[in-house]
Amino acid sequence: MRLVFMGTPQFAVPVLARLIADGHEIPAVYTQPDKPVGRGHRMSMPPVKALALEKGIPVRQPVKLKDGAVAEELRQIAPDAAVVVAYGRILPPDILAVPKYGCVNLHASLLPRHRGAAPIQWSVLCGDRVTGVTSMLMDEGMDTGNILLQRETPIGEDETASELSERLSEMGAQCIAETLPLLEAGKITPVRQDESFATRAPMLTKEMGKIDFARPAVEIHNQVRGLSGWPTAYTMFEGKLLKIRRTRLVPDAQGRPGEVIDAKKLIVACGAGALELCEVQLEGKQTVSGEAFANGHRLAAHSLLTE
Repeated sequence: MRLVFMGTPQFAVPVLARLIADGHEIPAVYTQPDKPVGRGHRMSMPPVKALALEKGIPVRQPVKLKDGAVAEELRQIAPDAAVVVAYGRILPPDILAVPKYGCVNLHASLLPRHRGAAPIQWSVLCGDRVTGVTSMLMDEGMDTGNILLQRETPIGEDETASELSERLSEMGAQCIAETLPLLEAGKITPVRQDESFATRAPMLTKEMGKIDFARPAVEIHNQVRGLSGWPTAYTMFEGKLLKIRRTRLVPDAQGRPGEVIDAKKLIVACGAGALELCEVQLEGKQTVSGEAFANGHRLAAHSLLTE
């Protein structure tokens, strides 16, 4: 098929790579503009752009989508379909109307659950046992288009959102690879989403990272896993930010919320159950094991971590 690809982050890269490997004609890739990163504010290109340039595919990085210019470009390109994966922009109606078979979006959840910008993180934050990927025909709503294909996968008890994202990106590439030939052949029937099961997955905020040890351990465990990439779950220790990067449930342990009940393994009591803080990072320091942190700071049993 003759395809236009629209995507930006690393999550979208395996899909573009698969489309190239499958021999589709890709006359253009659309991605977000380059952005300054790091302390030096050096301009950095999106991962999708890097792959496109490596493969010799023309890259377009429009700042605006609603002025009609991109729609006119697409009419000149005349794609059979546009494949959209984490592009980060809402497509206006004039763009949606251009491709012969429509704009096919890959969404990292089992729609209509977790519509929005952060479906992977929210699936973990909510403690979902199962998630997956969905290919759909885009409409003017936020992830409300008709479903084409879905593929499911279990979420591991200790799996982080970052780890899950890597798995779903590969699953998504396979899902899109299966979707396109069926769509072209007319062998797939789009299914309308059931609005009664719809949930939202809004953008994450830094404030979501603050840990309240009065909450049940399982909820904090999900918080740590769900926010693993950004903004990261955290507490305070001796006036400094302590990021909690990995935890393990210790359901039978008890104590005051925030109490260190096992100083050697850095097990901390919660509102219900307890957590082993497996990997932590004190402000300005490297990530270390919980055991190394406890030993280095001479934490004693029954002390409060947050004091």
